[in-house]
Amino acid sequence: MVVKDVMVENQVGLHARPATFFIQRANEYKSSIWVEKEERRVNAKSLLGVLSLGIVGGTQIRIIADGSDEQQAVEGLTKLINSGFKE
Repeated sequence: MVVKDVMVENQVGLHARPATFFIQRANEYKSSIWVEKEERRVNAKSLLGVLSLGIVGGTQIRIIADGSDEQQAVEGLTKLINSGFKE
């Protein structure tokens, strides 16, 4: 299991289009992936789950992956967030 805390710094956070990019990237990996905000954890491959967290710019989230490509999953999703979803 790989866990990483990430600050979402883009202005709109994980809403609509950025959330869609995030979920598409998460679905590229075989591992189980979760996003955690405060005490809530949701499946990172679920659009409704991610949107339900209400992640806005300046929010600290935790990405958790467990599986055969867990390290790559966490690194890929972290890179996407840090890019401001410009990929």
